[in-house]
Amino acid sequence: MGGQTFKQGAQAAIPTALGYVSIGLACGIMAAPYMNPFEMGLMSLLVYAGSAQFAMIGLFAQGAPILSITLTVFLINLRLLLLSLHASTIFRDFSMVQNIGMGSLLTDETYGVLMGERVHSQQILPQWMHGNNLLSYVAWFVGTVLGTALGGLLPNPENFGLDFALVAMFIGIFASQFEIMLRRVKINKLFIVLTVVGCSYLCLTILVQNSLAVLCATLLGCTVGVLLDDK
Repeated sequence: MGGQTFKQGAQAAIPTALGYVSIGLACGIMAAPYMNPFEMGLMSLLVYAGSAQFAMIGLFAQGAPILSITLTVFLINLRLLLLSLHASTIFRDFSMVQNIGMGSLLTDETYGVLMGERVHSQQILPQWMHGNNLLSYVAWFVGTVLGTALGGLLPNPENFGLDFALVAMFIGIFASQFEIMLRRVKINKLFIVLTVVGCSYLCLTILVQNSLAVLCATLLGCTVGVLLDDK
């Protein structure tokens, strides 16, 4: 039975870990003109968010003030609060310390692995989730540090366009998760939620910045999803 041991969680995370090493290499290469491997490693340990770290590198390149960088990272990572809240419902029978530990290292990808496992396993234990999270965490750290070291040997690494690697990974994750959603959620409910998210995002971009529009559209989509589930 899956979803039980640390080893099984780590095994489930192997595809994510391999992806994290490759995306981490790209992120590190992009960061090389602005920081050394130690600084990149520290960023990966403390921030641990691919999209936020790519954004930070872009802001470093523009010489943005610390406040702007902090607010940008906060808004980008705020979606993880929603993912952690949902994941906590799966582990509601376990301690707050366990849930904080799992939520602290949760990412879009490890959440996706969790949802995939949820389809096959009636019960998922915290140690499984720790294995899923920790292998991915280590893989990201190693990938970014090696990438920064490698980027220091390359002339003008920003010209390689490696920041698109993260977008490609997100597309792959979304495609696999969309298949799972089609099996678990009625198509009309899924269509309504996606329509709400898409339309609200397009409207909000006229009024607020893109990052805030994404957050608000996601919150609206989650709210509509919860209301539909109650019916």
